[in-house]
Amino acid sequence: MCVFFGCSKKNTKKIPITSSEDSLSSYFSLANDFSLPRQKRQEYNQKAFDIVVNHENDSLNRVNLFKVANRYYNINNWKDFSKAVHLVLKKSESAKDTINIAKAFTYLGDYYESQAITDSAFLFYYKAEKMYNKLSDNINLSKALINKATLQFKSGDFLGSEKAVFNVLRIIKGEKQVNSILYDAYNLLGITYSELGEFDKAIEYNNKALSVIDDEIIPVEFQSRATSYNNIGFLYLNSQKYILAKEYFQKGLEQKKLNIQKPALYAMLLDNLAYSKFKLKDSDRLPELFYESLKLRDSLQLTSGIFVNKIHLSEYFSSRKDTIKALKYSKEALLLSRETKNSRDILVALKQLAVIQPQKASVYSKEYIRINEELQKAERKIGDKFSRIEYETDQIKGENTDLETKNRNLLFGFSAFTMLGLFLYIIKAQKTKNRELLFKQEQQKVNEEIYNLMISQQSTIETNRIVEKKRVAQELHDGVLGRMFGVRMNLDGLNKFNDEMAVNQRNSYLSELKNIEQDIREISHDLNREKSELINNFVAIVNNLFEEQKKTFEPKLVTIIDSAIKWESLSNAVKINLYRIIQESLQNINKYANANTIKVEIKKKGDDLFLSINDDGVGFNVNKAKRGIGIQNIQSRTNECDGTVEIKSNKGEGTTITITVPIEQKQILTEK
Repeated sequence: MCVFFGCSKKNTKKIPITSSEDSLSSYFSLANDFSLPRQKRQEYNQKAFDIVVNHENDSLNRVNLFKVANRYYNINNWKDFSKAVHLVLKKSESAKDTINIAKAFTYLGDYYESQAITDSAFLFYYKAEKMYNKLSDNINLSKALINKATLQFKSGDFLGSEKAVFNVLRIIKGEKQVNSILYDAYNLLGITYSELGEFDKAIEYNNKALSVIDDEIIPVEFQSRATSYNNIGFLYLNSQKYILAKEYFQKGLEQKKLNIQKPALYAMLLDNLAYSKFKLKDSDRLPELFYESLKLRDSLQLTSGIFVNKIHLSEYFSSRKDTIKALKYSKEALLLSRETKNSRDILVALKQLAVIQPQKASVYSKEYIRINEELQKAERKIGDKFSRIEYETDQIKGENTDLETKNRNLLFGFSAFTMLGLFLYIIKAQKTKNRELLFKQEQQKVNEEIYNLMISQQSTIETNRIVEKKRVAQELHDGVLGRMFGVRMNLDGLNKFNDEMAVNQRNSYLSELKNIEQDIREISHDLNREKSELINNFVAIVNNLFEEQKKTFEPKLVTIIDSAIKWESLSNAVKINLYRIIQESLQNINKYANANTIKVEIKKKGDDLFLSINDDGVGFNVNKAKRGIGIQNIQSRTNECDGTVEIKSNKGEGTTITITVPIEQKQILTEK
C-alpha cells in the first residue's frame, strides 16, 4: 500500500565556516543531530536563522539560508521551511544569482509536494529544470527531472514517470559521481514497475538501486539500503511471497540507527513486517508490532502511514473474529482518508468495511464504484495537466522574451516598422478586395448556370405538359367520347323494347358506362400527378443531385424533404442558394470528412425553413475552418437569403451544418 521514496532530498554540502561563525556552525550541527529530540533541533535551527537573517546578502549568506531550510525540511517544519526558501529566493533574484534561483525553485517544488499541491510543485520543478538546462548543469538537471518523475508517480502518471526517469539516465550517461542520482532513478523505476504490475522489472531495478549504494557518496544517515530492502519486501508482499517479504523487512530493520535517522521508514518496516507475519499466520509479537508502528507514525503525524496501520489492524482483528475492533479501525481509517481527501485510501477503507459488514456491502459498493470512476477520470487528466503546465510556462517565458526584444528594438525601428506595416496593410487590403471580387464573380457565374439549368428543366417540363394535354384530349375525343356516343345511341334504340333481351342489353351498356367512368378517373389522376411533378421540379433537381451522390461516393446518404412545402411559391434566388449550399457541403464531406453516413433534411417549422446537413466523419476545428473558402461560400449564400448558419464540429465527432432561412407565410404554404 505504501512505498518509501528513495533517500532524503536534502544533501547539504559542508561549507567552511570562519572562526567568527563558530556559534552559527554549532547551531547548524546541533540542529542536524538526529539523536536530539525534534523540539531541540527546532530551537537550534531557529537560533541559526535569527543570526543568518540579519547578515548581508552575499553568496555565503544565501548558502547559510539554504542550510536553515534543509534543517527545517528534515524536521518536517514546512511553514518555516517555506519562509526560509522564499527569503533566499528573494535575495538570489536581487543578486541575479541564477544558480541559487534554480535551487530555490527546487526547494519550493519540495514544499508544495509536501502540501499535496501537485500543480505548483510541478511548476517549480519545471522552472528549475529549464534553468539547469540553460546552465548546462546535467547533475542538478537530472535531480530536477527525478523530482518531476517522482511527482508524476505519486499522481498516478506511471508511464510519464517512467519516460522521465529514462531521460535522466540518458543525460547522466558518462557523468562522474552520479551514484545518488542512479540510486533515485533505479529506486523510482522499481516502484513504478511495481505499480504497473511488471514484477520482474521491479525486482531488477530495486536490485540495481542496491548495487549503486556508495556510503561515501550517499551518506549512511539517508538509510538507502533500508529503503531498498523495504521496497523489495513490499514487492514480494504484493506477490504473496510472504516468507521472502518478511526476510527483506527484517533486513531493513537491522540497519543501524534506523529508528533515529529515519523514524518514518522504521515505522513503515515495522508495519510491513507485522503484516507479512500476519499473512504467514505467525502470531509472534502481534498485534504489538502494529501498535508500535502506529504509535510512532502518530507521533510523526504521518497521515498516510496511520491509515495503512489501521487498515492492517482491521484485517488482523477481522481474521481473529473480533468484529468490534476490526470495525473500529476500518471506520477510523475511512474517516481519516476522507479528512485528507485521498480517494485511493477511501476505496481501500470501503472495501475493508464491505468485508467486515456484508449486510451493508451494497451501500459501500455503490460509494466505491462512484469514487473509483471519479478517480479514474482524475488520473486520466494528470498527464494532460502536467503537459499543459509545461506548455503554458514555456509560452509565458517566450512571450516575456519576445516582449523584451520588441521593447529594445522599438527605440531604433519604430518609424521603419510603421511604414512597413502600412505597406503590408495596403497590399493585404488590396488582395482581400481582389479575392472578394473574384469570389462574387464566381458566385454570380455559378448562380447563372443553376438558374439556366432550372429554366431549361422548366421548359422541358412545359413541353412535356403540352404533349400530355394533346394526348389526353385525343384520348378523350377518340376514345371516351366515341364510346359514350355509341352507348347513348344504343340505349335510345332499346327504349322501344321491354323484353328480357332488351333488359340484358341495357345492363350491358350500363356496365360500359361504368368502365368509361373509370377511364375518366384514371385520366384525372394522371393529370394530378403531372401537376405534382410540375410543382416539385426543384425537388427533382435536388433528388438528381442526391442520386448522383449515391452512385459516385461510398457514404450512405439519408434524405428527408418535407412533402408539405410548396416549392413553386419559393423565390428562385432562395432555391438556387439552397441547392448550392447542399452541393458545396456534399463536396466538402466527400473530400475531407471520411464519413460513413450523411443525412440531409429540409423541413419547415413556423415561419422558418430549416436545412440540416450532418455527417459522422472526422470533424474539424471550426474556428480555423471559418477562414476557408467553402465555409465562406455557405455563409455568403445564407446571408443572401437573410438567414443564419450554425456549424458544429469537433475532432472525431463529425459535423452538423444547420441553415435557417426566415420566410413569410405567403412565400411557403403548407398543404391544408
